Amino acid sequence: MKARMNFFKASPGATQAMLDLTQYVKDCGLEASLQELVKLRASQINGCAYCIDMHSLDARALGETEQRIYCLSTWRECPFYTERERAALEWTEALTLITEGHVPDEVYDRARTQFSEEELVQLSLAIVTINAWNRIAISFRSVPGHYKPTHAK
Repeated sequence: MKARMNFFKASPGATQAMLDLTQYVKDCGLEASLQELVKLRASQINGCAYCIDMHSLDARALGETEQRIYCLSTWRECPFYTERERAALEWTEALTLITEGHVPDEVYDRARTQFSEEELVQLSLAIVTINAWNRIAISFRSVPGHYKPTHAK
């Protein structure tokens, strides 16, 4: 695959706005490991190879297990995700696939048992942000395989 363009160079202001939003989400108080699971799951749904590569590497750098990374697309059938993670993953799927059900009340209710109102807004912003990055990376054909993790164990 060949990249269509370097969007960082093509529009530094737009890229900086996305980076600022990404930094806000990173610093919002939600667990870094939870954020990486959410980013990885949304990227799987959207089929963003670049972001799947990036966030699987970042998750590993945070100490995430191979088993949980490999099974993420089947999290409902696996016993090794917490109730909080399950609520976040279900919320991620509902927001990412928003045209399929428009975030049902029961999904919201389950998320609210695990997240405060403020946390749910922050989680939603994390999901919106990764969905935006997915769309940018997919559109401009960002090539996976060169990313180095930013987190340390």
